[in-house]
Amino acid sequence: MKTFIFKQRVYFSDTDAGGIVYHASYLNFAEHARTESLREISSVSQGEMLAKFNYGFVVKSIFIDYKKPAFIDDLLTVKTSVKEFKKFSAVFEQLIYREEELLTSLEVKVACIDLATKRPILIPEEVLKGFNLQ
Repeated sequence: MKTFIFKQRVYFSDTDAGGIVYHASYLNFAEHARTESLREISSVSQGEMLAKFNYGFVVKSIFIDYKKPAFIDDLLTVKTSVKEFKKFSAVFEQLIYREEELLTSLEVKVACIDLATKRPILIPEEVLKGFNLQ
């Protein structure tokens, strides 16, 4: 399976008063990386997926392990890979590094839903192919 690489600079808005990355900011970093990985593998943007094709991915659960802090102006690397794919859901492993140092690991379960009905739907073939799963 592919591993997708996304670079993220830490800005003032990502930190607390001490210049340390606020714990919830890691959720944004992970979301940005997952969005860009979908953009890389798909011929449709996330906006088109939502507006034109009426499906999207919603987060069902997240497990985060904070190992070491990140600081203002750090350049982080988020490595995203698919740990598990099922018919209606996927589990992403996301590792956040500063250079070679692992700072945070996340396991994010997402479900594919029909936006009109809010019900689970099969993950589209295009997405499976993009992640080398079909």
